[in-house]
Amino acid sequence: MWPREELLKPIWYAFTALDLDHRGKVSKSQLKVLSHNLCTVMQIPHDPVALEEHFKADDQGPLSNDGYMPYLNKFILDKVREDFNVVEFNKMCWILCYKKNICTKGLLIKDDDAFKVWCIFNFLSEDKYPLVIVSEEIEYFLRKLVDTMGSEWSEDKFADYKLQLQAKRNCLTVWEFIEVMGMGYFSKGMNRQTLSLGINEVFQELILDVLKQGYLLKKGHKRKNWTERWFILKPNSLSYFVNEDLVDEKGKIYLEQNCCVESLPDKDGKKCIFIIKCTDKTYEIIASDKKTKQEWIQAIQTCIQSLRLGLLSPHREARLRRRELRQRQHAEEDQLVEKMRQLQAANEKKQRQLEAMREKMEEATAKAALEELRRKRTQVDLQDRYRLDLEREKMVRQQMEEQVAQKSSELEQYFQRVQELENMYHRLEEALDDERQAKQDEEAMRKLQARLLEEEATKRAELEQIHLQQQRVLSQTESEKQELVAEQLAKERELQKAILQLEKLEHERQGAVEQYEEISRKLERAANKTKTWKDKVARHEGLVHLIHPGHKAPQRITNWGPASFTDIELEMRKKSWQESKNQRAQPK
Repeated sequence: MWPREELLKPIWYAFTALDLDHRGKVSKSQLKVLSHNLCTVMQIPHDPVALEEHFKADDQGPLSNDGYMPYLNKFILDKVREDFNVVEFNKMCWILCYKKNICTKGLLIKDDDAFKVWCIFNFLSEDKYPLVIVSEEIEYFLRKLVDTMGSEWSEDKFADYKLQLQAKRNCLTVWEFIEVMGMGYFSKGMNRQTLSLGINEVFQELILDVLKQGYLLKKGHKRKNWTERWFILKPNSLSYFVNEDLVDEKGKIYLEQNCCVESLPDKDGKKCIFIIKCTDKTYEIIASDKKTKQEWIQAIQTCIQSLRLGLLSPHREARLRRRELRQRQHAEEDQLVEKMRQLQAANEKKQRQLEAMREKMEEATAKAALEELRRKRTQVDLQDRYRLDLEREKMVRQQMEEQVAQKSSELEQYFQRVQELENMYHRLEEALDDERQAKQDEEAMRKLQARLLEEEATKRAELEQIHLQQQRVLSQTESEKQELVAEQLAKERELQKAILQLEKLEHERQGAVEQYEEISRKLERAANKTKTWKDKVARHEGLVHLIHPGHKAPQRITNWGPASFTDIELEMRKKSWQESKNQRAQPK
């Protein structure tokens, strides 16, 4: 199913081409013609009444794009099927718009090549209107085109062109893109035919989903002959034509999830054979060489694997991955810009804070200078006051020195008496400490003796308990030993009985084997005797035995050969043998 976004892009060009005044409005008659053409090329039943009903409130004047989009979605795009010709659809939209926007006469490419470039642009452009293509998609297309034409990619040339694009908002419109291709900036040295072939191959891959194409030999289903066909591989089918003109399609192989492709060994002089197994049919195909065979097998396996995983075609998956990568890069760039903005704001805030701090520091410096001047003045006043105080203190100190000399003699006598008292006090304290230590030692020894006596009593009780337990365990072990001896004697008697019974059974088995061998020898002698008599009768009397149809039941195989006995005789012999066996097995 074609994505709606890809179908809307060509329709947008057709609509803007009809909008002559560039006001986003188109008359109802023009929209009727456009809708009829869209339904025709997309194989949708056209309902002209629906358009009238949809715009019945606006019968006069142009219609707006906003009003036409609901009708387009409901009555056209919702009914689109996958089997319409997308090239014809794009061609119809291209015819409406290209003559009003570009002239291809002065370019290296023809109108048909310009149409293919237009389709490729719509496929690679962003899903935003007005439609533009970014530099990454331009590089992707140019690389693919240069590889298709067998030329070398010039990284420096595209780097210079990318700098020019950055000056033009880093993107191109479709008409600028066609002019770039037509001017031959990236295809110098290539003629028009080579450029046209390259554009056509890229168009087939990106727009028509042609993954691989070429001549192969196919084995017929009815006549079983090998015929050369032109095969085209798409994501969900493998079509084959009479030749590469694609006029006469001979058949189509629909690839499904349960299909498989396998290589076959060479047979009947045919080499490079591989087979495609589908639900209803199997197709045998021959490639020109081993390399081509492996390429086709790998390409078909990739398509089947994509169908199993529910993936789109490889180039569509690659386009989605590139868009996701660009979105992540834009998101990262936006985050980086936001972080830079936040950092710049924080930096400005810090600058403002630093400026405020500098102003505060200047104010504090001015205040400190005033405070220093005031402090110096105060210090001078204090020095004068201290000088006067010192002179007064000198006079007072002289008087005090005389008094101190008198008091010092009295103080020395007092210190001597205090020293004697202190010595007596220290000796008294030492005697009290010795008495207190002796009492503590006596109390500790008393507690130690009590604890040792208590532990000794506890140990004695534990030893008596252990002795009683040992006595009980010994008596119990003796009784268990007697029971085990009795049980062992009983088991030995049973073992002797079993050995005797086994010897008896072995003896009876030997007798049965000897009896069976004797019976086998007797049966063999009887069979030989019967065969000898039959041969004699046939030789002397010349009798001819008629051959009658045998019994349809499955033939019995016995020790005496096939069909030696009837079922009844064999059952009787089996019954008698079983009775004799039971009699021998009975105990005597």
